[in-house]
Amino acid sequence: MPPPYWNHNTHYHPLALRHVRPDTRALDVGSGEGLLTRRVVAAGAAEATGLDTDPAETARATQAAGGDERLRYVTGDVLTAPLDEHAYDLVTCVATLHHLDLDAGLRRLRALTAPGGHVVVVGLARVGSPADLALSLAGVPAAVLARRVRGEWEHGSPIAEPATTYAGVRDAARRHLPGARWRRHLYWRYSLTWQAPS
Repeated sequence: MPPPYWNHNTHYHPLALRHVRPDTRALDVGSGEGLLTRRVVAAGAAEATGLDTDPAETARATQAAGGDERLRYVTGDVLTAPLDEHAYDLVTCVATLHHLDLDAGLRRLRALTAPGGHVVVVGLARVGSPADLALSLAGVPAAVLARRVRGEWEHGSPIAEPATTYAGVRDAARRHLPGARWRRHLYWRYSLTWQAPS
């Protein structure tokens, strides 16, 4: 049976889950209805906070948590929300960074990460080169096949077209998250994984 809740974003949740430890305090930026936070806690994290600008999504996430005290949801903008800095062992941001000012968003994700903690971004960017275009076209048959085999979960969160190219995101990551691992993925996504200095 295909895994539930599959789409082009949830396909990359394992990139974040591999950094979960029993004492992990996690923050998911743009948490929607809370799927990744629930998966983080199921993987063994001590607690996970979801942050989303949409109060309806926050309410859905709270309901789906079923009273699990390890899960907490907050409505707010990550750039201005009163979150403790350097407090989270794992900060995730899936399909959300392109809704923010790129430089401000990366600086804020870094500021929220505890020493030795990880930032994991799965994002969207705009085609800016022939190589980008070729990789994007290569994703079309794979996506068609995946939808037929797995179905596709409609998350219900707002959609926005990315304004920054892949190269632009990579350059910004070098400035704000030095040493971050950058990867371009199928399904029109990239990932950034960064570990804060201990």
